[in-house]
Amino acid sequence: MSSTSHQTSRRQWLASSLVLAAAAFLPMSAWSFDEASAKSVNVDASGVALKGHDPVSYFEAGRAEQGSQKFEAKHGGATYRFTSAAHRDAFLKKPDAYAPAYGGFCAMGAAMGKKFDIDPQAFRVVDGRLFLNLNKDVQQKWAQDTSNLIREADATWPKVSDKAPNAL
Repeated sequence: MSSTSHQTSRRQWLASSLVLAAAAFLPMSAWSFDEASAKSVNVDASGVALKGHDPVSYFEAGRAEQGSQKFEAKHGGATYRFTSAAHRDAFLKKPDAYAPAYGGFCAMGAAMGKKFDIDPQAFRVVDGRLFLNLNKDVQQKWAQDTSNLIREADATWPKVSDKAPNAL
């Protein structure tokens, strides 16, 4: 099997696995992100990223923590919320160090050339980058081949970042 055929087969397998996992384990409200938006950042109707979770907490606390409207900052077309002024200030000093990979869309989806919503609890920090996934089941599949999937997503993301999820 050629390398191109292998990649195509792998992407088809990943896509079908992801769709099945999403259908089986996500409530319909999880699909509430705007599938017609061509924004490169995954935000809600109010422009808030990470469903209001503090991006710095993933690195500092090792867990997803809900941010507060009292501590907000804008970056890259999104509003980020933080648990404290210190977290907000740290973000403002180095926003690209804390902002999620692939605009906060699902890392597995990005590897397949898709833009899927995320569960803020389904995350992993790898080599100083924050990666999110659609849900915990997709995260487990992503964790089985993280390095290769990151390479694929890094290569694919520039081609899909400015496209609407429903157009992919």
